[in-house]
Amino acid sequence: MYRNDTVLPFFGILFGVALWYMAYLDGVHIQNLLGHTPEELSVGQLGLITFGIVFFLYGAIGYISAFLEGSELRPGRHEAEGGVAPVILTIVLTLILVALSGVFVNAIVYGLTEGPVKSSFLGQLAAGIFLIMALLLVIYKKHFVDDEVLAEDEHSEVPW
Repeated sequence: MYRNDTVLPFFGILFGVALWYMAYLDGVHIQNLLGHTPEELSVGQLGLITFGIVFFLYGAIGYISAFLEGSELRPGRHEAEGGVAPVILTIVLTLILVALSGVFVNAIVYGLTEGPVKSSFLGQLAAGIFLIMALLLVIYKKHFVDDEVLAEDEHSEVPW
């Protein structure tokens, strides 16, 4: 396949969102049956959410691949675009990353000295840190790294 289409990633994200909505509707149905909201998720909701996350990640990876590599691979050397905007965006994201890292370390120190800190807060901070690091890597790959596409004949041992 020589084209990097976004059709499959689109349907992956669409199915992921549909599965999450089905998990929500399952929770509403359980709430209507019980008369109150249960404190835990049902097995069906966990399965729907898990497969929704898998489809959503598949779609996100497809869109990131199409953004970084383009829609069609063409043989040859491709120079990086560069420019002022990616540099400014990199600086801003780096400053946000340093600030979030400082808040994360401060929350850990506060939790050790003053009292417990919610683990969900620390998890959200860590997720934000990793997301910004991933965005920095995407910007670096797209705007500062040269690409080279080689076209070679396929010489496989498969007889068909």
